[in-house]
Amino acid sequence: MNEPQQQPTFGIEKIYVKDLSLEIPHGPDVFLSGEQPQVDVQLHNEGTAISEGMYHVVLTVTVTAKTGEKTLFLVEVAQAGVFQIRNLPESDLEPFLATACPNILYPYARETVSGVIGHAGFPPVYLAPVNFEAIYLQRLQQAKEQQAGPKIEIAH
Repeated sequence: MNEPQQQPTFGIEKIYVKDLSLEIPHGPDVFLSGEQPQVDVQLHNEGTAISEGMYHVVLTVTVTAKTGEKTLFLVEVAQAGVFQIRNLPESDLEPFLATACPNILYPYARETVSGVIGHAGFPPVYLAPVNFEAIYLQRLQQAKEQQAGPKIEIAH
């Protein structure tokens, strides 16, 4: 007799700042410049199993502001969470860890980044919302293209 399939369950066990870094390499000179900086935002996330049904996901947000070649500031926050995920098909686990968990962590990372930049004496930087599903699909597509190798065309 088949056992009834249990419904997937999801829970947030803990959300915390795992690592936080602020660098102002050219301070205090950068506060005297009136130039508008170029702001670059980089995102990276990874998830790992820590025990049966428990996963650790870390979303790293790096924000760099530059005027020309001079870095005004660099902020990096590793926002982490411990999530309980049970009865999810194995094929759905990776996409869930790469999309749903970062969607939960991102607002915390945004708040931390904005606060740190403001406390450092700069105007706050408000990070735009991110579509982690689109990022995940784009990474899958890139991996698929890299596995396929370069395409060679032969002219006749």
